[in-house]
Amino acid sequence: MNDDLADLLGLSDFAWQRLRDRMAGLTDDEYLWEPVPDCWTVRPVGDGTFRADGDGPDHVFTTLSWRLSHIASLLAEDRNAVWLGRPPTDAEQPGDPGTAAEALARLDAGYGTWRAVVAGCTSESLTEPIGPAGGYFAKDTRRAFVLHILDELIHHGAEAALLRDLYAAQA
Repeated sequence: MNDDLADLLGLSDFAWQRLRDRMAGLTDDEYLWEPVPDCWTVRPVGDGTFRADGDGPDHVFTTLSWRLSHIASLLAEDRNAVWLGRPPTDAEQPGDPGTAAEALARLDAGYGTWRAVVAGCTSESLTEPIGPAGGYFAKDTRRAFVLHILDELIHHGAEAALLRDLYAAQA
């Protein structure tokens, strides 16, 4: 494995493990806790599935359920494989997790998909532009896209950890 790819996978694994360790023992009460009124969360939609609130840029206040659902979805998106020159993974799942256990399982599955997609890259493919599939980002390199997803994993993971700390501090 080339050094660039090893570095990206190493950072990805480190950020992932840090998040996963911080979410160990997550309860449904924590998962669904709303730190302020009217924050974005995950809600039942009436057919037994759950959906995360919002469409567009991140809202200022969110629940842990919203953050973890966002991370799980982000890691499992078919665009990750397509933008990195790989076949689509079909890993995306309908709805969002309604419980802490479902969220952790969805996170694990999403990270497994993400890691496999990145590990399938080569140093040459990482320097290539994303291409037409990337729309506005077509001229950006695939490496830049990997770094973007890692930034999302790291900053949303830190926000999830903070929400757990705030929940614990209530007592």
